[in-house]
Amino acid sequence: MKKILITGGAGFIGSHVVRRFVKKYPEYKIFNLDALTYAGNLENLSDIKNEPNHRFVKGDITDQKFIEGLFNEYDFNGVVHLAAESHVDRSITNPMEFIMTNIVGTVNLLNAARNCWKENFEGKRFYHISTDEVYGSLGDEGFFTETTPYDPQSPYSASKASSDHLVRAYHNTYKLPVVLSNCSNNYGPNQFPEKLIPLIIHNIENNKPLPVYGKGLNIRDWLYVEDHAAAIDLIFHKGADGETYNIGGNNEWRNIDIVKKICSVMDQKLNRETGTSEKLITYVKDRAGHDMRYAINATKIKNELGWEPSLQFEEGIEKTVDWYLANKEWLQNVTSGDYQKYYEKMYRDR
Repeated sequence: MKKILITGGAGFIGSHVVRRFVKKYPEYKIFNLDALTYAGNLENLSDIKNEPNHRFVKGDITDQKFIEGLFNEYDFNGVVHLAAESHVDRSITNPMEFIMTNIVGTVNLLNAARNCWKENFEGKRFYHISTDEVYGSLGDEGFFTETTPYDPQSPYSASKASSDHLVRAYHNTYKLPVVLSNCSNNYGPNQFPEKLIPLIIHNIENNKPLPVYGKGLNIRDWLYVEDHAAAIDLIFHKGADGETYNIGGNNEWRNIDIVKKICSVMDQKLNRETGTSEKLITYVKDRAGHDMRYAINATKIKNELGWEPSLQFEEGIEKTVDWYLANKEWLQNVTSGDYQKYYEKMYRDR
C-alpha cells in the first residue's frame, strides 16, 4: 500500500485533491496533514472522513521535529505539498507568516523526505504545488511558460518563488525526485471567502458592498478547482522527474467583469431584478504592488500528459454559485469573528 502525505489537505485546493486521491486510489493510504488555521476546515472533507484509506493528522509544517517524526513513523512513498499561506493581502500585512510557512515549512518537508528516503528514491516522489504569481506581471500580450523568468512582486509570491527554487535545488544537489507545478487562480466549492469569487457571492447574498481594487482592470486566468485536482493527479503519477508544469484555465477575465458576471448570475438565482447586485460594487484603494495581468500557456501539460480544463468559466461559475447557495451553513461556519475583524481591517479604510 502506497502511503501518500498531502499537506494542506483541509484547505481549499487540498481538500479536493485529498477527496480525489481517497476515492480514486483505495489501495493508497492518504495522510492528510493540516494545521487547521483560518483557511483549513475539516468540514471540507465531511463526506470522506470515515473512509478507511484516509487519515487526518493535525500539525504544522514549520515544526521541524514534528515533521521528521511523521516521516520516520510512516515512511511515506510520496508527498503532495499544498500547505501554504496564499492570500496576497495577508502577506502585505504580515510577511513573516508567509516566510515561515512557505519557505521554512517547505525546507522542513524536503529535509524530512531526503533523510527518510536516504537516497533510496525508487518509487518516491516529492510534488510541490506553486503559483503563476512567481512570474510577476504580464503586459497586454503574452503568456507565462515554464521557462519564464521569475519576477515576484509581493511577499506571498516571493515566498513561493523561494520555495520553488529550494525544491529544484534539492533535486539538483541531492537528486531528490521532484515535480513542480504553477497554477493560475483557482475557484470553486469550499474556497475561503477572503478570495474574490466567494467574497463577492457572500456579499451579494447579504447585500453588502462588493470591494473592487482600483478600477477592476487587473486580469487573471481562472481555473476550476476540480480541473486543478485532476492535473495534480496526472502530474504526481505521470510527470517527468525534475520537470515543471504550468496549469492554466484558458479563462482570462478582468476583475470587474468577473464581479459583474457573478452579479448577473446571483440576480437570476436570487430572483432579483437584473442590475440589483451591480449597485453594490464599491471601488477601493488599489492593492500595493498589484500585478496587472496573469495568463498561463498550458501547452506542455496538454502535450505531455493529455490534460486540459474541462470547464469554461461561464459553466464553472454557475456550479460555484449553486454550491455556495446550497451550503450557507458551511459559509457561516467559516466566516468566524477573526475573519470579520480581518475583513474590516483590510477594506474599511480603502
